Amino acid sequence: MLSPDQARDRALDLVERARRAGAETADAVYGASSSEGIQVRLGKLEDVERSESEHIALRVFVGKRSASIGSSDLSPAALDELAARAIDMARAAPEDAYAGLAPDELLTRGPWPDLDLIDAHEPSPEALREAALEAEDAARAVSGITNSDGGTASFGHGVFALATSHGFSGAYGSTSHSLSASVVGGDGSDKQRDNAWRSTHHHADLPSPAEIGRLAGERTVAKLGSGKLKSGAMPVIFDPRVSSSLVGHLLGAITGSAITRRSSFLLEKLGEQIFAPGILIADDPHTPRGLRSRPFDGEGLATSARNIVEDGRLTGWLLDSASARQLNLAPTGHAARNGGGAPGVSTGNVHLAAGTLSPKELMADVKDGVYVTELIGQGVNGVTGDYSRGAAGFRIVDGELAGPVAEFTVAGNLLRMFAQLTAANDLEWHRAINVPTLRVDGMTVAGD
Repeated sequence: MLSPDQARDRALDLVERARRAGAETADAVYGASSSEGIQVRLGKLEDVERSESEHIALRVFVGKRSASIGSSDLSPAALDELAARAIDMARAAPEDAYAGLAPDELLTRGPWPDLDLIDAHEPSPEALREAALEAEDAARAVSGITNSDGGTASFGHGVFALATSHGFSGAYGSTSHSLSASVVGGDGSDKQRDNAWRSTHHHADLPSPAEIGRLAGERTVAKLGSGKLKSGAMPVIFDPRVSSSLVGHLLGAITGSAITRRSSFLLEKLGEQIFAPGILIADDPHTPRGLRSRPFDGEGLATSARNIVEDGRLTGWLLDSASARQLNLAPTGHAARNGGGAPGVSTGNVHLAAGTLSPKELMADVKDGVYVTELIGQGVNGVTGDYSRGAAGFRIVDGELAGPVAEFTVAGNLLRMFAQLTAANDLEWHRAINVPTLRVDGMTVAGD
């Protein structure tokens, strides 16, 4: 795999070819990755995967017309043809008044922070197999486990580079380690499945395979004997496995594309109190070893920490340059590139700050409620904020978990849910969006 410097040179070379072919401005994105994964099932090797990929994408501008094209053929002749085709496509495209590269004066020139995204430790295939076996063995050792979907362990390496015709070039690499186990418990008509997994940049940050396996087994067995839940309005408590999805809906509603299209339930809520006072939701793309840490965004702008929600108030939108121009605002350093095409929007490492109550204290006064550990389906309307998703979890009776339940729906409206939200103190820092246990009062539960 190319080094970051070599990857950056590849992107710069393609931009220069585009300029020679007639582009007024251009940018190029280069990405490469390699990965190896081992899957075992019932103590035997099930699958070995090894993949390598390399891709380069070009975006060109001719006046206010633009086009994007990509290729995995990086030979000089193919790149010249790629540039020529992109120019022809751009000349035939409709004009877009907001298209263009990021403003010159906002480009970041470095030096960029060391985010510690590369681990020198590269596990051997034998080590990956042993880790997968250990995870599955630990899961199957939990009483009540009757079958297995397997254990997996993988390692990967990637590099990303961006170059523009107006002076930006940069690249960075990262590594990834992951472990997972998925098992089945029970028999007959009472079978349940669950899993546990973790992904990190550094092997040292992974839990042990035994811990991953044991957690998968315990989660599965806890679901055995799931009953039905009666319908009604009641408090809903979201486990950290699923509570991050609520913040995810917030982030989706404040992206530039949602605001410019006027398709967001938060359209008129900028600066308003949408959460209870004291609620903080922060974005930090410079967290060392963070899953979404990055030194610059997909347009060459600096990334930086910011509070998305402060004391319960929404502080601003997440903007790439095109949506910023349309809104007559400044881009926020949240542009993201995923292969070819125009930039999208992505945050860095997001967290909702912990509250003061433990999860047990959070549910202590709940006479009749539900603790949700699994959400199913995509029943969320980003325009209205209406929320309805299938769920599974545990009943709460008199402040205590009182047995597993499944096949019910939790519903509400995200604006009201945000306003009613209370956070517990059990924030953990191993996800891209880190959120503690959350309580939302007055949701509608449709059960048996």
